[in-house]
Amino acid sequence: MSPWSSSPAAIAVEDRLFRALAVLRGIVLVNAVAVTIYRADDFDRPAAAAAAVAVMVVWTGFVTWAYDEHRRRTFPLLVTDLALAVGLLLVTPLVQPDDVTASLPGFWVMGALFAWAIHYRWLGGLVAGTLLAAADLLRQDIDASDYNNAFLLVLGGTVVGFMCGSLQRMATERDVAERAAAVADERARLARAVHDGVLQVLALVQRRGGDLGPVAGEQERRLRALIRAQDSLSPVAEGVVDLVAELTVLERRTGVTVSTPGTPVELPAATAHELVAVAGACLDNVRAHVGDDAPAWVLLQAFPDRVELTVRDDGPGIAPGRLEEAAAQGRLGVAESIRGRIADLGGTADLTTGSFGTEWEFVVPRVDLGSSS
Repeated sequence: MSPWSSSPAAIAVEDRLFRALAVLRGIVLVNAVAVTIYRADDFDRPAAAAAAVAVMVVWTGFVTWAYDEHRRRTFPLLVTDLALAVGLLLVTPLVQPDDVTASLPGFWVMGALFAWAIHYRWLGGLVAGTLLAAADLLRQDIDASDYNNAFLLVLGGTVVGFMCGSLQRMATERDVAERAAAVADERARLARAVHDGVLQVLALVQRRGGDLGPVAGEQERRLRALIRAQDSLSPVAEGVVDLVAELTVLERRTGVTVSTPGTPVELPAATAHELVAVAGACLDNVRAHVGDDAPAWVLLQAFPDRVELTVRDDGPGIAPGRLEEAAAQGRLGVAESIRGRIADLGGTADLTTGSFGTEWEFVVPRVDLGSSS
């Protein structure tokens, strides 16, 4: 059994398939009972035929319950299921005349066939189909239609088993991918949460490097280089996205108004996500320094060779020298989260501030970004 077949996702797929099989078993059982009643006069031993139908009814009820939980789908249970189907095919000549070609269980044997295909995939479908086909051929003189029926049993079981295995594999791979994505998202969230704090500590070490000795200064430089190298190795989003659609998420924030062109502005996904992150960092500053409900405006303009993104508020502005003082104290939100991101994109970041408020204007080239991603 393949390792992926026992994964939670694969088991969930198998559970759903067995629930569907339970419905199918009920349908083919009703059909078998109805056909047997209709053909009551064709049987040489009506009592034996009735007993066989009773076995099918009881077994269908039991096996539907048994297959409902994964832990009960044991090899002995599946062998018994298949053995009953084969046995009912073999006893058919004992209860009806030789000139009647229809089998006693009819389509009811599909239940065992598909159970093996679901649980043991293509190999199980092949084994069950082969045994059922052999039993069907042994009970009668073989003609073209009998051969076709036997061939369909073998082929159908194998194909259904292969499809069930493929569904389980895809579900497992999707589950692994979703878990990996969740882990990556959590790592990115934690990295953003601690990044500023780490840089503050590094800035403190840098300022006191003389007091702490040359070893501390050297270690500070190495750690800073390691952090930036780790940032540069972060997974890069692939594909092209609409920056207009990405920016509209910012309107969920209280007081934020986003104005964009009426047509899509397509950019490499990594570029668009960085621009949205820059705008989000600016809005975080507005909320922190102006107020939670302070109004802010985000404006996007698109040109053939560049995009211009503006973030503006009407707060009291940034006092002269405040950004430099924050950087010297190790609070590098503006330097790293805003200007650093734009610099990495090959763009420019201009700040205008005063009593009228604060306005950031970011210009990022489109051609260069498209060729680099």
